[in-house]
Amino acid sequence: MRTVELLCSPELEEAVRAAWHRLAEAGLPSLARNIHPTNRPHLTLASVDEFPPGTEQRLADLCAAALPLPTRLDRVAVLSGNAPLVWLVRPGPQLFALHGAVWDVLAEAPGPHPWHLPGRWVPHLSLALRFGDADRRRARAVAGLDRPAGEFVAARSFDSDTRAVSDLTATGPRLSG
Repeated sequence: MRTVELLCSPELEEAVRAAWHRLAEAGLPSLARNIHPTNRPHLTLASVDEFPPGTEQRLADLCAAALPLPTRLDRVAVLSGNAPLVWLVRPGPQLFALHGAVWDVLAEAPGPHPWHLPGRWVPHLSLALRFGDADRRRARAVAGLDRPAGEFVAARSFDSDTRAVSDLTATGPRLSG
């Protein structure tokens, strides 16, 4: 699987990481426990089985032109499916425009994952995966103490086969790690 993700400004990333740590300290599921070096707060715009040839550079150009993008977080919620605990993102017209443009570039990509498609996408930053039957009311109180604002300042792609990321906003050689 390949993704297109937006990365948070330092202040927004810190707010999300603080919520991860508050959840973990309260004994609740949390992404603070994921110690993989690629684990950081992000907003997934799209995920597909693979990028067609030439797509990555087109996505990089698109993201570089759209960023930085101001944002504000909204309430904490539990989504359906595998029941992740998330901090919803208040989407504005610029974010919806970027999301649609990314999917225009990925129109021929195999295996689009439906939860990121236009019309079904719920913009969010994940706080815990597979939250399931954990105490939702307590998690909302612990994690969502405020509604921080910030920006999305960079974009990346995650490759689930290699567990590596590539920068989608830099020009020149792609970075991984």
